Parts: sequence; C-alpha cells; structure tokens
Amino acid sequence: MREDFSVDIGVEEKQKADHLKRYKVLLLNDDYTSMDFVVDVLMDVFKHQLDTAINLMLDIHKNGRAVCGVYTYEIAETKISIVTKRARENEYPLKAIMEED
Repeated sequence: MREDFSVDIGVEEKQKADHLKRYKVLLLNDDYTSMDFVVDVLMDVFKHQLDTAINLMLDIHKNGRAVCGVYTYEIAETKISIVTKRARENEYPLKAIMEED
C-alpha cells in the first residue's frame, strides 16, 4: 500500500533563488583617500588590470561611485570587509557598499 504525500518545495526553491542573487560592490568617492590607494585596492581586492583600475578610479572620482564587481552575497560582503579593513589600516575613509544586481 502506497501513501500519498506532498512536499512543499516552495521554501527550498526560494532559498535557492536567494542564494543565486548577485550583488554589485561599489566604491564611493571621498575627499581624502588617495587615487593611488584606490587603484591598488581595485587591482588587489577586485583583481582588475591596471588600465581598468585607473578607469574605475576616475569614474569613482568623477561620478561619486562605480561598480567594482558583481558577486554572490557572501563574496560581496567579504570584499567590502577587506576594503574597509585595508582603508582603516591606512587611515582612509574609503567606503564600499553593495546593491542587489
């Protein structure tokens, strides 16, 4: 004899969809962080080549912010933490934020 049962996979599917969401990590302009430091962060933390890093730094400087990369939530959070720690160690107020992509 076979019993019929139902399984609600709605919650699991939602969790899976949330896990696949992507987040943009942005650096914000300030009046104190050196352009060289921003370029170094873009190359070291976000793995951009020098020419791309310079262009992004100029975008940040001119537009107040720029997207440095798009990642899963956990990776975006880690990148922000690394940027913040490195900036504070060098006494810069550089700020990184994330936005849902």
